[in-house]
Amino acid sequence: MNARVFGFLFWFGLVFAAFGCSREQAPSAGATAGSAPAAGGSAAAAPAKVKLALNWVPEPEFGGFYAAREIGAYKRNGLDVEILGGGAGVPVLQMVATGKAEFGISNADEIITAVSRGADIVALFTIYQTFPQGIMAHPSRGAKSMADVLSSGTLAIEPGVPYAAFLKKKFGFDKVKIVPYDGGVARFIAEKDFAQQCFVTAEPVAARRKGVEPTVFLVADEGFNPYAGVVIASKALWKKDPEQVRAFVRASREGWRAYLDDPAPANAVMAKLNTSMDAETFKTAAELQEKFVETEETKKKPNGLGQMTRERWETMGKQLVELGVLERAPAVDDYLVTIE
Repeated sequence: MNARVFGFLFWFGLVFAAFGCSREQAPSAGATAGSAPAAGGSAAAAPAKVKLALNWVPEPEFGGFYAAREIGAYKRNGLDVEILGGGAGVPVLQMVATGKAEFGISNADEIITAVSRGADIVALFTIYQTFPQGIMAHPSRGAKSMADVLSSGTLAIEPGVPYAAFLKKKFGFDKVKIVPYDGGVARFIAEKDFAQQCFVTAEPVAARRKGVEPTVFLVADEGFNPYAGVVIASKALWKKDPEQVRAFVRASREGWRAYLDDPAPANAVMAKLNTSMDAETFKTAAELQEKFVETEETKKKPNGLGQMTRERWETMGKQLVELGVLERAPAVDDYLVTIE
């Protein structure tokens, strides 16, 4: 699963070669959406056909979108949503910015970086309130903290991603041997001094199924906590048809509520599209991610699922500047849209 994180680096340059230096050069996403009737129109109007581009293959982290489709939430909101499965290297940001998909999934650090480079996109809704990326270590090491993990042994991580830069700045990588992350857990199982990056619903689950209970330390707990699984749209679409965008968010929120309450129906649909995961893994992953999707904070708000704060976005922008990823962070109001 982490392949989609460093896959971002592979195509990032290609994305902005397509964008060019000026925002005005990006084709309007409204060209795709505009031909369909806007959501909220007459009962006789056909649903507006739109696409949602995922940044990874169908898995529980996208369960709410499949649930929204299965329970008819999108249809009730005047939408006919085609969900495009993703994978390593799929240029979701470019697809949305150039109108090849009306909506897409990305992460906050990627979005801020894209906007700073001229991408006219807006952030609408987030799947994960807590960044689900971590470092897992073999239990026999007895590590009590992230600092312990990074004090010796070997770490498999993609060094170019922002959270790796954050960990390097905070703890230093001088005492640990850095090797490329290969996407599996075989070496982790075999070598007790081997640690690796992980997505909490993926690699730890795979390790447990092979008989090893990993110790997982969240990057978010160390102070780097970007929103993850953020729904984006082009600014052109938001300006041209805001009701369609609102309708998509409303329906997606309804789908996520349904998925959290009962993930089984959507899991069954995704399992047919992603045969590499069995039913038990789908079930386990859905359970593990619940606390990352719905928090005490979201429970206190009406329609709290998926909502984001400008303070969190401002913090992430500042951190990316401090890490040298950006020279200057874009203004949050340039890309953050709040839909309740």
